[in-house]
Amino acid sequence: FAYISSGTCSLVGVELPRPVLSEAGRLAGFTNEGGVDGRVRYLHNVMGLWLLTECVREWERAGETISLPTLLAQAVEVGGTVPVFDADDESFLAPGGMPARIESWFASRALVAPASRPELVRSILQSLAEAYARSIAAARELSGATVSVVHLVGGGSQNELLCQLTADATGLPVLAGPVEATAIGNVLVQARAQGWVSGDLDALRSLVVAAFPVVRYEPRKSKA
Repeated sequence: FAYISSGTCSLVGVELPRPVLSEAGRLAGFTNEGGVDGRVRYLHNVMGLWLLTECVREWERAGETISLPTLLAQAVEVGGTVPVFDADDESFLAPGGMPARIESWFASRALVAPASRPELVRSILQSLAEAYARSIAAARELSGATVSVVHLVGGGSQNELLCQLTADATGLPVLAGPVEATAIGNVLVQARAQGWVSGDLDALRSLVVAAFPVVRYEPRKSKA
């Protein structure tokens, strides 16, 4: 499997038995993080839902009341294709003025920017999904890992449109949830250390699956 920890920022990668220490991996911006039971998280940082959060914050600074569920529902209804951008561009790292900076990204490349607010939201999520797909493809190539499914956890797992677009962009099923994966994993590792639960990492994950059912998103053939 590949995993995406999707929140304000995103961590995208694969789990391996040993680190990948190639120069190609370093140049691609991948890192090796030590995990539970000797596993290695081979991952790349992707910008994340910071892009959408900063847009909403900017609109609210202008005195508007923003309903994120309404925005997302409107984004779902946007027909056809939308213009996309490089979600990992460093110009999006700083806070403030995010809608204008996204528009500037398109203008600087003589490209047409999203024409409406729902189209902008759809563009952000589509751009993130494509960034996720690129990172997963790179992780597979650099590590030699086989990936047949994507686990998407964290706050982004609640965003149905993002999950579906990610399935479409990767061409792989996406299993969304749990939302609080970091906290749940922390609790389980501490519980095992105290002797309250037992088993290896796969056994611990079985407890998570039983307690927190995931939502499955299949890639749509027209997109995959």
